[in-house]
Amino acid sequence: MDRIRSITVFCGSSDGRDKAYREAAEKLGKAMADRDIALVYGGGSRGLMGIIAETVHVAGGHVTGVLPESMNTSAVRQKSVESEIIIVPSMHERKKTMYAMGDAYIAMPGGIGTMEELCEIYTWRQLRYHSKNIGLLNTEGYWDPFIAMLDRGVHDGFISEAVRNIIIAEEDPERLIDRLGSENSPLPPKF
Repeated sequence: MDRIRSITVFCGSSDGRDKAYREAAEKLGKAMADRDIALVYGGGSRGLMGIIAETVHVAGGHVTGVLPESMNTSAVRQKSVESEIIIVPSMHERKKTMYAMGDAYIAMPGGIGTMEELCEIYTWRQLRYHSKNIGLLNTEGYWDPFIAMLDRGVHDGFISEAVRNIIIAEEDPERLIDRLGSENSPLPPKF
């Protein structure tokens, strides 16, 4: 696999209740900056989004935020740490832009938006719209229920093993980046 130059990260606009989530965002941001991997993210300054963006920025890394026009407000962008900000017309354009800019994807803990972004990029991989690796930063087992749901889908015949094996899950940010850069998760069979 070619070297990863950028990772699109999906994560919460909240910190979560456990300080481990904030620490994981800092560790991931530091690991990315140390490896000269640019961050592409949703452009917000709050929660895990703000933590990872600020960490990459302070460590000298490149940060690209992507915001729809409707969210380009001072409440969302309390402080700007992006090397560049891209304003797009809609949420659909936001996701399309973020997906195109990443060489790989990581979903950190987050809410409905994070889950929706993860499921969409996962579906796109299943449909062969891209061949980029997708990782879960499984801090404190946050993604365990999602992984169990995928396994249940395989067991019950709704998800193939090949599609299930697309997801790479790790609790350690550095190991996750290593695996995203070295493993070629299988493409599912063509329809």
